[in-house]
Formats: sequence, C-alpha cells, structure tokens
Amino acid sequence: MLMGNLVWGPSGVSCQNDTEPIVLEGKCLVVCDSTPSAEPSGNALGMSVRSGTGRVAFSAIRNTNHEPSEMSNRTMTIYFDQILVNVGSHFDPATSIFVAPRKGVYSFSFHVVKVYNRQTIQVSLVLNGWPVISAFAGDQDVTREAATNAGLVLMERGDKAYLKLERGNLMGGWKYSTFSGFLVFPL
Repeated sequence: MLMGNLVWGPSGVSCQNDTEPIVLEGKCLVVCDSTPSAEPSGNALGMSVRSGTGRVAFSAIRNTNHEPSEMSNRTMTIYFDQILVNVGSHFDPATSIFVAPRKGVYSFSFHVVKVYNRQTIQVSLVLNGWPVISAFAGDQDVTREAATNAGLVLMERGDKAYLKLERGNLMGGWKYSTFSGFLVFPL
C-alpha cells in the first residue's frame, strides 16, 4: 500500500519514500492495496477496491399475498419471495435470513404491510434471536397500513438478521412488504 508523506511540487505530487512520483491532472486519485488482508487494520481503507469485498447489499420484497399456512410456522419469520438485489449473496432467499460476511455497521430497513386486518401487528428486526428494532401497525379504521422502521446495527461476522412477526397475524395479505440492508462500513 502507498505509504509516506505527499509533497506538493511544481510537477504535481511526489512521495518522500522513494516511490515513483504521482502526477495529478485534475482527476480523482484512488489508492488501492494490491495485497489486501482479510481483516484490515490501522489506516487501511478497510476494503479492497479491486476485489469488491466491501460490497454487501440486499433488498427483498413479498410479491404475492401470503396464505395462512405460510405464517403458521413456529418461528414466525417473515418470508420474502422475490430478490431485487443480493450483492455478495449474503441474504438467503430460502430462509429470508441475512448473514453478515464481516464485522461492521449495517443499515436495515423494513416495511411490512397489513391489509384488511383489525389486529395490531408488531414486526421486529431480529439479530441472533433477539429483537433490536420494532415497528407497529394498529389502526383499526384503515384498510391498509404498514409497520415500518430502519436503523444501524453493529454486526460480527456470521451474525444473522431477519424479520419476525412478534404480535398479531398477517392474514389478508402483505404483498408489498420489503426488507433491505447493506454494509455501511467495515470495522
């Protein structure tokens, strides 16, 4: 990796550590580590631009209304049947569970729709079996309502995140529900 002090000179920029001079001609300069480690430390960028290891994002939707049997499982995990984006393939479409590929700060958002249902629903973002962010939808005088929330979560490599129906039921449809997340930055 390029290390050293940069000095502005008449011909652009040069390094003081016996490397070749770098000339800036009105362009943006990106410095990449040609041999990135698995877990960067110190002043490293934290990801390899060349290999794209820092790219983690997913977005899944419910494209069809659910049937009561789909939410009759004991876990009450909310399932999504269409993947819009799954960069890095860390969201499992079979289980609707996201597994963190590395330690970092992750952003999650969700929007779970209930239709023609007078019961209050509570939806939680669950991290390793524990609810960390919740949202409620409970107005009995509307035909469509959504439990929506978003937040940042610190995750370790291998941590699992998913949505869980904590209260109520989704019978009646949740066709336009979404669940999305991405790595904000690695640690």
